[in-house]
Amino acid sequence: MNKWIFAVLESWKNTEGNVNSTDQILDWIENLNKSITVVIQESGISDSSFWFYDDYNGEILNRKRSFFSIKGIRRFEDGALVSEQPVILQPEIGYLGILCKEIDGVLNFLMQAKIEPGNVNHVQLSPTIQATKSNFTRAHGGDLPTYFELFENSKQYHVIYDQIQSEQAARFYKKRNRNMILEVEDEIEVYPNFKWMTLGQIKTLMGIDNLVNMDTRTVLSGIPLSTYRLTPEELKTVKNNFHDFGFYKSIFETDPADTITKLYQPINNYKMFHNIHNTLIPLYQLVDWEVNEYGITCRKSANFMVRYYDISISGREVQHWTQPLFKAIGAATFVLLLKDVGGVTKYLVSLRSEIGTFDKIEIGPSIQLEANQYLNFKDAVKDVFETQSANKAGIILDVVLSEEGGRFYHEQNRNVIMKIPEDALTELPENYFWVDYSGLSDLMQVNNCLNIQLRNLLSLLPI
Repeated sequence: MNKWIFAVLESWKNTEGNVNSTDQILDWIENLNKSITVVIQESGISDSSFWFYDDYNGEILNRKRSFFSIKGIRRFEDGALVSEQPVILQPEIGYLGILCKEIDGVLNFLMQAKIEPGNVNHVQLSPTIQATKSNFTRAHGGDLPTYFELFENSKQYHVIYDQIQSEQAARFYKKRNRNMILEVEDEIEVYPNFKWMTLGQIKTLMGIDNLVNMDTRTVLSGIPLSTYRLTPEELKTVKNNFHDFGFYKSIFETDPADTITKLYQPINNYKMFHNIHNTLIPLYQLVDWEVNEYGITCRKSANFMVRYYDISISGREVQHWTQPLFKAIGAATFVLLLKDVGGVTKYLVSLRSEIGTFDKIEIGPSIQLEANQYLNFKDAVKDVFETQSANKAGIILDVVLSEEGGRFYHEQNRNVIMKIPEDALTELPENYFWVDYSGLSDLMQVNNCLNIQLRNLLSLLPI
């Protein structure tokens, strides 16, 4: 097992590639964008022969009762109604999986160039397999997803990471997907929409707006760095791969139990003593939302609306279909603050409870604010972020990245990693915590601990 940690760190350090150069990958994506026909138009639900609005149950669904449906949801805290909205119901667990293989002594990851109907720029780098249960059971009548049999028979291979993780709880109700990284040794055919690339290349491409999709980011965040028990000699070899020694120490020279103990008491207190109740309701019972032929719109301020789309995309399993998508209004801001304390990098996380959270609460990033929340929200953490942003200080990465294009239309959010001084934020607001990477990495091996916004930010960290 220890051999793999050396291989992944070498791959992370390798930003040039040994199978395909980064320029070749960018040219490949550009050429695919030129050659693939994409036509996406807003439509009415009556234009679809597959999707319909059940006005008796107040639900948007399809004739096969597959894929997903949309209903209303209300959230009550201590018996008081605090929010209501439409929500996506998709109780099935899908696959998000990446194959990796050592090629000429370098670990490479097999990535897919994939178009989702809601992608702002069409082609994005996706996992080897990105499939809902409806996809791999062929509920839509299309082809079986490429490489599906490898993940279906994963026990025959070296499983690096295998965990069921949550999706966006502000849009989905308790939605989860199976995140997997699988190492193979056999030769496998590489199809035209797939290419091998190093982890360093993928991390570099994450710095380009809207190029690496959300599903790739959540899978790669699960690489189990801190779970390996290394000898002193092995640690010396590992350290040589790092430019950022504070990051190295946070992974390999800290005790994960310190983070887990610090976080789980407030998490368990919240789950035990916080009276939260969510109720699914018909869409027509939503007081502030209007349902009509063209979708669902909030009469007040909201972060999204629902619209119906007629979609044609060449080269997919099914090339023409209709479906509803949640259309973004504005962009959210997700921030991970970090600082060095005694030479060890600490990460600022917070506890986050959303309307669709699987088990009441998860660990989120330093800042997680939707577009209509950002202007009105104030606390010490946001103050530090805005002060440094204004001075362009400590910014490690500032990139606009897309959310899941299979359910969301043109939802792209700002993702920032920022380093702050050691003496900043020594006193924190309630439910904020400075933690080590080792603890976050260990918690990634457990489901429903870290939310998808934090996992995506962690995937962006440079070595």
